[in-house]
Amino acid sequence: MTDAHLWLEEFNDETLAWASKRSDATIESHAGPEFDSREKAVYDILSAKDKLDLGTLRGQYIYNFHTDLEHPRGLWRRTLLEDYLTTPQWETLLDIDQLGKDENESWVFGGAQLRRPDFTRALISLKPGGTDANVVREFDVEKKEFVEDGFYSPASKGSLQWTTDDSVLIARDFGEGTLTNSGYPRTVRLWKRGTALEDAPIILEGEAEDILVGASHDFTVGYERTFAVRATDFRDTIVYEVDGETLELTELKVPHSASVGTVKDWVVLELRYDWNVDGTVFPAGSLLTLPYEEALNGPRAESITTLFTPTATASLSSMAELASGVVFTTLDNVRSRAYFAPIGTWSVTELHPDLGEFDSIGITAVDQEKGDDVWVVTTGFLTPTTLLHGTASQDGLEVKKVRSAPERFNADGMVVRQEWATSKDGTKIPYFLVGSEQALSGQHPARTLLDGYGGFEISNIPGYIGTYGKAWLEDGGVYALANIRGGGEFGPAWHQQAQKEGRHLAYEDFAAVAQHLVETGVTTVDQLAATGGSNGGLLIGNMYTTYPELFGALICRVPLLDMKRFSHLLAGASWMDEYGNPDTGDWEFLQNYSPYHNVKEDRTYPPILVTTSTRDDRVHPGHARKFVALLEEQGHDVTYFENTEGGHAGAADAKQSARSLALIFTFLDEKLAK
Repeated sequence: MTDAHLWLEEFNDETLAWASKRSDATIESHAGPEFDSREKAVYDILSAKDKLDLGTLRGQYIYNFHTDLEHPRGLWRRTLLEDYLTTPQWETLLDIDQLGKDENESWVFGGAQLRRPDFTRALISLKPGGTDANVVREFDVEKKEFVEDGFYSPASKGSLQWTTDDSVLIARDFGEGTLTNSGYPRTVRLWKRGTALEDAPIILEGEAEDILVGASHDFTVGYERTFAVRATDFRDTIVYEVDGETLELTELKVPHSASVGTVKDWVVLELRYDWNVDGTVFPAGSLLTLPYEEALNGPRAESITTLFTPTATASLSSMAELASGVVFTTLDNVRSRAYFAPIGTWSVTELHPDLGEFDSIGITAVDQEKGDDVWVVTTGFLTPTTLLHGTASQDGLEVKKVRSAPERFNADGMVVRQEWATSKDGTKIPYFLVGSEQALSGQHPARTLLDGYGGFEISNIPGYIGTYGKAWLEDGGVYALANIRGGGEFGPAWHQQAQKEGRHLAYEDFAAVAQHLVETGVTTVDQLAATGGSNGGLLIGNMYTTYPELFGALICRVPLLDMKRFSHLLAGASWMDEYGNPDTGDWEFLQNYSPYHNVKEDRTYPPILVTTSTRDDRVHPGHARKFVALLEEQGHDVTYFENTEGGHAGAADAKQSARSLALIFTFLDEKLAK
């Protein structure tokens, strides 16, 4: 099979000129007062000083990363816990904007890991231009400077993790043969201070066909353990306990497909598939606990406790480990609920946080090693994100509001509804609607933007949409969010139905939602647009090639589009468990949802905006480039924008994000019917 546009996968002056020419023309053609107004409105929100600053407690300080108008690349900073709960007094530790200027590098902050137990040193991750590849450098927190001759890892996908004061777990590119086919580390090593990196002993080595190898350390006092992991594919991970002296590995005898956590001398499992233990079957989607020793030596059914069993409508959403138990959240018809279970008895108590009907909740430990205090974050489409602080126990959830983010748009007269469409095979597909009562009731069809993802068991749940609210809802638009198969809204089975040869179900679901929006009078075809990024970009690509008659315009962001080549580009090999292997018989079904291979010159398509990033080292920009080149050749209405920075996020800072969003909404304003 000849690919005439294969050259656009290269990174050279010719391809950069190709992308730059189109991107510049796109910005120039959309420039004007409306574009400028939208860009400023979005930028004011993204760069605001009064945003809700969430943080992480380490010792007596809350550490936080903050961006605003004066600091677009951000400040890593801290404040005392007691001040954070009242009026934070932030102390800047590292200014990323200044660092970038000093070092002439487009740094994007990738996180900081503080050394226990004194928290005086940190491993700082810095991403050149926002790529997944990161540079990690040791930082002296008290002196507020990088440590000369400290731990340092050059640019690579991978990680650096503390174990003790003088050793780290390092997984990165060590040279030829040390990366998997997906571009992630194939080995993890124990590196001691003062020794040469090349002499660091290997803890675990995987195969080239694996996804990655890594390690972490549990610092819980009295239960300190080091774990190494080998991800053999996107969903299967083998977990080992590492002997601190000999580095000998002992595999945990739990399902490789399960998510594994530890709470003191217990293991917590989230099952992805049914698990048969001694004839007892624990269903997929369950949350289980079992003694740690049995996880090492062999589980017994009678020692396993079920904390949560999924139902036809309910699935596990998140789980956090506390000092004396676990707190977990679920989705029931995509509505949040929360629970607590103490260690030992594991008796489950439902918590009853104060939530709006369609609001979401997230619960995390303040310091899981020291107590059961939790951070609770609530949010909804029209409800600004709110931070609460308190304690989870069998007696309930006792919390006190800390602060909320400001309202970013005028939501007067707007409502949120949940509706259901019927997919081609009869499956009921939920989706959320946000807009005016008049539009949602079908009295006056409005411009509508339908959003979706449908992959990797990722759930689409309500969250405050400040920028969309300002640039879309305030102008009378409607926002819709679809919960199609491939996601995790109804547990593993909801995801697994749309894997590989079942992928078409996700697209049928999304098309059914689009049709339902028109049938119920919320919008018309000429007023309906759809948007999606990454796997959601593949979704939009399939709306373009398979269901073009349903939409007035499409937005395709950082997308996969060439399903013949995806597994050979950057991290693509890691997604074959999701999509299939195009170099095998899987191509028989893969070609049916490869947008690049299904565009027809004589077919009518809606106008489409395709965006990507030159520095995206996860989904190759070649997907977007080749698709656009093909559409141009065939004379279709296509608009292209490639940001030079930003990695897979598509933007490296608030200014770049604002420009991208202004482009999207200006494009929709031009292409959709009034």
